[in-house]
Amino acid sequence: MHRFSLLPLALLVAGALLVPVVPVSAEVAIVLNSKDDDMSLIDPKTYQVIKRVPLGKEPHHLIPTPDDKHIVVGNAAGNDLVLLDPLTGEIVKRVPRIPDPYHLGFSPDKKWFVITANRLNRVDIYRYENGEFKAAGKVPLAQVTSHMAFTPDSQTVFITVQETHQVAAIDLATQKIKWIAPTGKQPAGIWLTPDNKHLLVGITGEDFVEILSPADGKSLKKLVTGKGAHNFIPKGDKRHAFLTNRVDNTISVIDMLELKIVETFAVPGGPDDMEITADGKELWVTSRWINKVTVIDLETKKIKHQIRVGRSPHGLYFHSHAPRL
Repeated sequence: MHRFSLLPLALLVAGALLVPVVPVSAEVAIVLNSKDDDMSLIDPKTYQVIKRVPLGKEPHHLIPTPDDKHIVVGNAAGNDLVLLDPLTGEIVKRVPRIPDPYHLGFSPDKKWFVITANRLNRVDIYRYENGEFKAAGKVPLAQVTSHMAFTPDSQTVFITVQETHQVAAIDLATQKIKWIAPTGKQPAGIWLTPDNKHLLVGITGEDFVEILSPADGKSLKKLVTGKGAHNFIPKGDKRHAFLTNRVDNTISVIDMLELKIVETFAVPGGPDDMEITADGKELWVTSRWINKVTVIDLETKKIKHQIRVGRSPHGLYFHSHAPRL
């Protein structure tokens, strides 16, 4: 009698031991570990790595699809794209035979998907239709195509060309070059200001942001920020943007309307890509040289957490983020 009465309890305990650990958050933060060919999935509430997942050779950058249903990861040396679930980070689909997908971008009208093929020295343009990537054209440029920005009307994409110290403007419909302009050494991140009047270019080989005219690429001004001025993310208030200074181990805050630096604070380990929480309270940064993600309290500008990830963490994303404004 006692033996049978205890059986349900024993089954209940055994069943409980089989239940997997569930993250506290409803979503994960996704970090691409470029030198380990995988990604770290992090619980943003506990700051704990949930698991590491193999992706392919050299994943560098990632971007949500226009409908936010998937995250697209480019495996630059693997020559393919990987589509992820934006909440869980689970792999949904692979798109093969995509040459050298280094930096990725969707045009604002959702019709174009653009790749800077970093080692192939060109820009590859795809039509994006019904979730499919259809090759539309290739635009050869000089050495090491890097980052991109679009005009709001989706007519033009601006491309930084690192090793020949240039920015190029390309007409998306015709795949023709509109202009090529010289810049400081090794331009990388590029951002169009909210008033659409100026292009901000991070000059990684020097210590400043160069401001160009979107119309013709004319250099208008330089903002000294720090050595290794690299990449941008907007704060979400339609006015300010953060810029990583990778060599100086700092981040600068730029007033995009007045074109001035309003603040600079320390972030260690070669800060690279960034993400901002939806409430605007935390800035997450990939500290690329020390294999960590650094979380900054944006009220105090102090380090709140550091999370150990894989080698050379680069792209970073979470679904609930501040507006890209």
